[in-house]
Amino acid sequence: MNLISLLPCIAGIGLFLFGMNILGSSLERLAGSKMQVLLEKLTSNRAKGALLGTGVTAVIQSSAATTIMVVGLLNAGVFTLARAVPVIMGANVGTTVTAQILRLGDISGGGSIILTLLKPSSFGTILIGIGAVLTVFIKNKKKNDIGYILIGLGMIFFGMSTMEATFAGLRDNQGFIEGFLKFSHPLLGMLLGAGLTALLQSSSASVGILQALSATGVITFSTAIPIILGQNVGKCITVILASIGSKKDAKRAVFINVFNNILGMIAFFIVIYLFQHFVGFSFWEKAVSRGDIANFHSFFNIVTSVCLLPFVNGLINLSKKAIKDTYESEGEKALEMLDSILLNSPNLAVEQCRKTVLCMADIAVENYNLAIGLFDNFDNAAIEKINANEDMLDKFETSIGNYILKITGLDINSEDNIRANEMLKTISDIERIGDYAINIYEVAEFNKDNALDFSENAGSELRIMSGAVSEILTITLDSYKNDDPDKALEVEPLEEVIDYIQERLKSKHISRLREGLCSINTGISFIEITTNLERIADHCSNVALNVIQNHSDINTDFNSHDVQDKMHNEPTKEYKERYKMYLEKYNVS
Repeated sequence: MNLISLLPCIAGIGLFLFGMNILGSSLERLAGSKMQVLLEKLTSNRAKGALLGTGVTAVIQSSAATTIMVVGLLNAGVFTLARAVPVIMGANVGTTVTAQILRLGDISGGGSIILTLLKPSSFGTILIGIGAVLTVFIKNKKKNDIGYILIGLGMIFFGMSTMEATFAGLRDNQGFIEGFLKFSHPLLGMLLGAGLTALLQSSSASVGILQALSATGVITFSTAIPIILGQNVGKCITVILASIGSKKDAKRAVFINVFNNILGMIAFFIVIYLFQHFVGFSFWEKAVSRGDIANFHSFFNIVTSVCLLPFVNGLINLSKKAIKDTYESEGEKALEMLDSILLNSPNLAVEQCRKTVLCMADIAVENYNLAIGLFDNFDNAAIEKINANEDMLDKFETSIGNYILKITGLDINSEDNIRANEMLKTISDIERIGDYAINIYEVAEFNKDNALDFSENAGSELRIMSGAVSEILTITLDSYKNDDPDKALEVEPLEEVIDYIQERLKSKHISRLREGLCSINTGISFIEITTNLERIADHCSNVALNVIQNHSDINTDFNSHDVQDKMHNEPTKEYKERYKMYLEKYNVS
């Protein structure tokens, strides 16, 4: 057989794989976020988790995608391993649905129009036609995704039919038969199945190709079974590659997935070949059909999952022995959450990124509290912590910024794009808050080195202003943590009060300088501290405006400066009441 005669087969494989890619990505776009919500909520026990994993994978046609979603939820701290493992086991069962659909190729028309239409060669063309109408003539994103799903499914069927037509011509080709018979040895068959699946990164695709090859009539049960066993191990490669550099629990989940499939392969191999040796299967050397391949593929995954499901805790303990914990700072653990595996589900990546931003904000607030506390107690341990936190804040800004740029390079919706851009601005504001905390610490160090003390009035005034800044930091962080625009509206009136406090304290301190109640150096320190406190409040205002923007109409231009000016120049009744309350609370007159 020459290369020209193989071109239809190559084209068929290409259509089949491209169709699977379109189908998987379209299904994930259409139902991805809903699937993640289901994974998060409906895993209260092992049986539910396994059934959910089966259902989700049957919908999105990819056990790797489901497992990656689960790993993402593990990284996000939403899942524990005990909840994740049953879902992954179910995903292995759900991935067999594709092969069961492809067995429709065994249908014989028999003169019936309905049965003829159900054959892949006919059904695929119909699906592509309907999908083309939905994608070309209808301007609706959801319906467009449905159209792409139909086109992907149709291309799978059409590619399958093309492969079968080419492979069927090989049934009498002696060279092909001799070549394929070389893989009749069980171990070579398993290696072939594992290698092909690893290469295609899809067990559904490799099983589909095996089903197409069954049209030759050359593939017997004795040849197909070890190949299918190998395919179930080879499918793990996608998740293994995606988990490189991920958190420990994510790696443990992948370890358990690989271990389950290898254990299942070994167990099935031993049982099947022992039975064949001592008793024998009557069908062992008979040719397999698409349905036979689909059934054994499903049988392997169902039996493996059902048998191992009761031993989830044991598997988790084994994974913890294989992948041990390492002790790191909380900041480093948070940065580990920015796992590249999450980029396969952009909405999960955005949410995880937001949690990491919150951790960064906590560190910045901690540095502020440590720095302001140095004026009452200059503690070397606090200084070491401040410097370590500042280094961590720099790492956060770089790591989160790079991660967000990766997210914005993906195919994400408008809402996620707005949130990603908001986080880019927010991490800049948080990093600046950390910088001003360092400035305050340096003033405290300067005062200590030069034996400078504030007067009683100056110390009292600084405590009032720092108290107001502590409150605005708390309100800002609460509004960001809870994504609460109403809470965020409380920030601006307090920020305006802090502006007033700074101007008032500056005037009072200038008066003290004129009266000789304060030294020049102490005066410089006082002004430096109030300036940094006021700038921290400014960045809190920026973060709060970002929260408010997240809840504005995405189709409306949002200008933070315009919104801020309107709050100041056209204050609402609530704004005026809050401003008055804060002014009375932090009275410096």
